[in-house]
Amino acid sequence: MNSANAYPAVVFDVPSPYTEVRTVQPGDIDRLGHTNNVVYLGWLEAVAWAHSVHLGLGWELYQRINAGFVARRHTLDYLRATFVDDELHVATWITDNPGRVTMERAYQIVRAADGATVLRGTTLWACVDLQTGRARRMPAEFANGFVAVDPG
Repeated sequence: MNSANAYPAVVFDVPSPYTEVRTVQPGDIDRLGHTNNVVYLGWLEAVAWAHSVHLGLGWELYQRINAGFVARRHTLDYLRATFVDDELHVATWITDNPGRVTMERAYQIVRAADGATVLRGTTLWACVDLQTGRARRMPAEFANGFVAVDPG
């Protein structure tokens, strides 16, 4: 590969986050000509769920322990626009999990072509009883499985 055409290194805010690669599609674009903010939120939800499954905390476990998570708050900082065919590295990691009711997950999206961070965000997730929808203390599987990443 010609080094002049090589992508810069994709650098994340923490070492070794969970990542997926997305390519912006024509249907992701809004009337302003860039990726719609709701599309980003969908990618963040998808990468969060994939990370959970990767950790062995998939839907079957949720059903067995009758617990799951709902989003209480999203904080998203849109830093740069993205466009059709942009290759994006969508990363996530746990930033705080005291093992009670809530945990916080962070996100970072980096554009491969220039290494620019285009989005940073967090979600505060609350553990709920799947039958009642009411908040509940996290089962040990969640408290021990969703470990906060040391930012290094």
